[in-house]
Amino acid sequence: MGAQRDAHFQLMKRLLVIIPLSTILILMILCVVLGVNLYDAKRELRALRGQAAPAMAENWTAEGERLSRELYTASGVSEFRRDMSDADSAVAGTEDGERKVYLTFDDGPSSNTGKILDILAEYNVKATFFVVGKEEEKYQPLYKRIVEEGHTLAMHSYSHKYNEIYQSRESYVEDLTKLQEFLYDTTGVWCRYCRFPGGSSNTVSSVDMHELIDYLEEQDMSYFDWNVSSGDASSVYISPEAIVRNSTAKLSELKEAIILLHDASGKESTVDALPKLIEQIQSMEDTKIVPITDETEPIHHISNE
Repeated sequence: MGAQRDAHFQLMKRLLVIIPLSTILILMILCVVLGVNLYDAKRELRALRGQAAPAMAENWTAEGERLSRELYTASGVSEFRRDMSDADSAVAGTEDGERKVYLTFDDGPSSNTGKILDILAEYNVKATFFVVGKEEEKYQPLYKRIVEEGHTLAMHSYSHKYNEIYQSRESYVEDLTKLQEFLYDTTGVWCRYCRFPGGSSNTVSSVDMHELIDYLEEQDMSYFDWNVSSGDASSVYISPEAIVRNSTAKLSELKEAIILLHDASGKESTVDALPKLIEQIQSMEDTKIVPITDETEPIHHISNE
C-alpha cells in the first residue's frame, strides 16, 4: 500500500508540473500563430491601401469636379456654380503678357501652415492666405510669419460656421469685422481682401450674396473666388498627383488663374503636392506665380451688378 501511495504521489507531482508547462506551451504557440496571422493581415492591409490609393486618385481625376461640388464642406457648398459670362474671368492665351497664377490657401493657419511656408520659401514663391480666426497662442506666429515673409494675408471668416455667418447681413459683417480687427491686433495689417466661405456662389446663405458684396464695396474691400480647383476641399482622399493634375490641367487656357487650395489639418496631400505643383507652373512659358494685390483682376462666381 505504501508503494502505491508513493507512486500516486509521484504521478500527481508530475501532473502538477506537466499541466502548467503544457498550458504555457500551448499559450506560446497560440501567441506565435496569432502574431503570424496579425503580420499577414497587416501586410494584406498595406497592399490593399497601396492598390486603393491610385484607384481613388484616378477616381478624382475622372470625377474630381463632381465630388468637389458635392463634398466641398459638410454644409454642401458648391464649388463650381458660377457665372462665367465675364470674359475677364477666363482669358485664353498670354498674348497681352505673362500668365499669372495665384496660389490661394483657405482655412489656415493650421498644423500644416509652417510646412507650406517652408516650401514657398524654398521656391521663392509668394502666395495668398485666406485665414480664419484662431486665438490659440500656437497660431499667432503663423499669422505673423505669413506677413513677414511677403505673402498676402486675406480674410475668409472668423468662425467659418456657415449657419452663423450667413444668417443675415449683420451676422456676416460682425464675423468679418471680428476677423479684421483680430488680424490687425495680431499682425498690424488691416486686411482688405476677402473670400466668402464656400465662394460667392455658395448655396447655403440665408441672405442674398449681393447684399454682402455691396457691403464689401462700401468698405473698399475686394472679394476673390477662384477659377481653378485643386480638388483638395473634400474629406475624400485625393492624392498629391491628382491635386497637381487638377490644378494645372487648364492653366494653358487662362491668362489669370486663381487656384483654390486648403491649409488645414489633414491636408497632407496638399503639402506633398505643393513642390511638384510649383515646379510644373514655373516650367510653363510666360508664366509666374504671384500673390493677390490691388492689381489682381478678381475672379467672381456671381456678378456683382
